[in-house]
Amino acid sequence: MPDLPLDTLLPGNCIEVLATLPENSVDLVFADPPYNLQLKNELYRPNQTKVDAVDDPWDKFASFEEYDDFTRSWLFACRRVLKETGTLWVIGSYHNIFRVGRLLQDLDFWVLNSVVWEKENPMPNFRGVRFTNSHEILIWAQKVKGKHYTFNHQAMKALNDDLQMRADWRLPLATGKERLKSEGAKAHSTQKPEALLYRVILASSNPGDVVLDPFFGSGTTGAVAKKLGRRWIGIEQNADYLDIAARRLAAVEPAPTTSVLWPDKRREARIPFGALLEAGLLQPGEILWLAKDESVTATILANGQICSGGITGSIHSVAKSLFNGMPVNGWEMWLFLQNNQKISIDTLRDALRQKPSLPE
Repeated sequence: MPDLPLDTLLPGNCIEVLATLPENSVDLVFADPPYNLQLKNELYRPNQTKVDAVDDPWDKFASFEEYDDFTRSWLFACRRVLKETGTLWVIGSYHNIFRVGRLLQDLDFWVLNSVVWEKENPMPNFRGVRFTNSHEILIWAQKVKGKHYTFNHQAMKALNDDLQMRADWRLPLATGKERLKSEGAKAHSTQKPEALLYRVILASSNPGDVVLDPFFGSGTTGAVAKKLGRRWIGIEQNADYLDIAARRLAAVEPAPTTSVLWPDKRREARIPFGALLEAGLLQPGEILWLAKDESVTATILANGQICSGGITGSIHSVAKSLFNGMPVNGWEMWLFLQNNQKISIDTLRDALRQKPSLPE
């Protein structure tokens, strides 16, 4: 089996190149394929200046059938190299994304989300015959329905000021200093903003994971992956884009390892609340206070349950009842008294994790 060419630009047709990579070897695929925009005529602004639209040969297909065959082939090739736990993101516009979505499902990918990228600064509709095309759609899908996959929920929540991140992302286009130029013109007609890839990669991969982009273009995926401590593979058949991406990546400095690794309680050893009693960190009969309303208290029972106002159950179920059925994490809801200060019981769980051995 061939080795995986990590942190490497691979020249050539993505379908052919993907066939040379080992199966089940990639954690995440981000694909920004041709959109098949079907532009027939040049586009001009009201002042008669020509719009620098996407008219590249790689975006031209003779028919929908030809585009579908191409899409099916590259999706199948990506599916082969994805790990069983891997996921794929693909971005498109109304011209192609619905056809791509149908083919994804035909190939047994399981759609997890569709995300709307709302552009802060979209190009206007100069002819005034339709609404301004101000968004694109990303489909996020897993290779195998029901398999464990990476979703860094807490990281995305933290990125969004501790609010759960929604599936509509308002982000600017790649403009100004971010927009790569070649001889004064756009180096790539469809360069995506790094902010978009930052969310994709942060949400659905971990440091050290392999991120593959089969339509590498100007190298945005690789640049963000490198910054975030991921390994990357880029496939691109245009020699000019390869040169641009190579120079761009050479200038990228990875973030320090300590800045891309953070605690994730879901990966830590599970500790039941009763373990705190067994370890003597809490005692039966001790009082707990509800963090969001300290007038509400609960008594710890010897079996690891708590009782508050006639409601008995786990730290999670009692808190859920007190919040009218709203899902809550009991570890974050209760305080205990230590040195005349009320402190989260989660600090005791963290302390127990630091011990050499945990109670069985």
